[in-house]
Amino acid sequence: MITVQKALDILRENLQDFGTEKIPLSKASERILAESLSADRDLPPYDRITMDGICIAYDSYKKGSRSWNIQEIAAAGFSKKNLHNSTDCIECMTGAIMPSNADTVIRYEDLIIENNIASLIPDVIVKDQQNVHFKGIDRKLGEIIVHPNVAMSPAELGVAATIGKHEILVKRLPEIMIISTGDELVDIDQKPLDHQIRKSNISRIQSSLLSFGIAAKTDHLLDDQEAIKVKIDNYLKAFDIIILSGGVSKGKYDFIPSVMESLGVKKLFHKIKQRPGKPFWFGKTDECTIFAFPGNPVSSFLCMQKYFMYWMALCLQNKSEFNSFGMLTEDVFFQPELEYFLEVKLSMNEQAQILATPFKGNGSGDLANLVKADAFIQLPINKSHFKKGEVYPLLQYR
Repeated sequence: MITVQKALDILRENLQDFGTEKIPLSKASERILAESLSADRDLPPYDRITMDGICIAYDSYKKGSRSWNIQEIAAAGFSKKNLHNSTDCIECMTGAIMPSNADTVIRYEDLIIENNIASLIPDVIVKDQQNVHFKGIDRKLGEIIVHPNVAMSPAELGVAATIGKHEILVKRLPEIMIISTGDELVDIDQKPLDHQIRKSNISRIQSSLLSFGIAAKTDHLLDDQEAIKVKIDNYLKAFDIIILSGGVSKGKYDFIPSVMESLGVKKLFHKIKQRPGKPFWFGKTDECTIFAFPGNPVSSFLCMQKYFMYWMALCLQNKSEFNSFGMLTEDVFFQPELEYFLEVKLSMNEQAQILATPFKGNGSGDLANLVKADAFIQLPINKSHFKKGEVYPLLQYR
């Protein structure tokens, strides 16, 4: 067995590059950007009015003017106007171009307009160049706004649209096959017999992959070693990644490790010093990477969140990941020489500290307990008594 840290090190040493592809911006949500997004002109591209009101030459206010004749209206979407006389003003709308010879905007709320004359309400103070968003103040032509390797949130999508990127270069997503194994599993639309259970792991793994925008294919293999070998041999040639659930422990029907060996798949590790999820198997060929998780639902869930999601983000060079930590709200005792991933409910105190309240279930088969918790807290292998108030890393799944 290897440590959790050693497993993470091995994952980092065995990343895959899936290449890039150009897609329509409308399909780019949550995809990982593979190019820089640069301003194709100054932003904003002109001196932009930010309040409905009037445009004046500030010098006229400075010299004592408090009323101005309205020359005309400047609306958004029309060409630039010209203020002909500094004793006049131009009525203006938000988004319009600041007229020539004007430099300051007074909002309607600070004015009384009668008989085509705009008068300042007494005691209102006007500041030079107020309510103007000046050309190029946000970004200059050619300046990089978004760097590569970030997930395309609505903010990045908005920038891409602003600079005219109707198509965008993103990291190509891998082709993934999810496989469940075991004679005891039936489809979720079936009523299981007393000795059967439904295939929950596949649905959960598919859901996790959607955070990357990956729509994986699925299959189920019965406990027949030769049939498993034939199917996996085909999938190794057709997919970038195979994720398996079940068949990796020490039982007589746990065929996955021996099948992988017979197919020439390189084993990179099998079994990690952790609970839950100890029997995790990881390996690769030249073209395909294989994650074989334990079949118990909590074990499979933990391994997917801790290892696959981490590895996938590194493969896509996604730089938006961050680490969080939680403070235990009660003492925890755990004797085995294993890293312990304990289910916890999260809350926050008045000091903005994340509190982690243990919510221990009934073992790695207790899938229902996951809905009552929010995260796993990672308790290190080198101690057995974890005290209230101590802080440890969190693996959040909400």
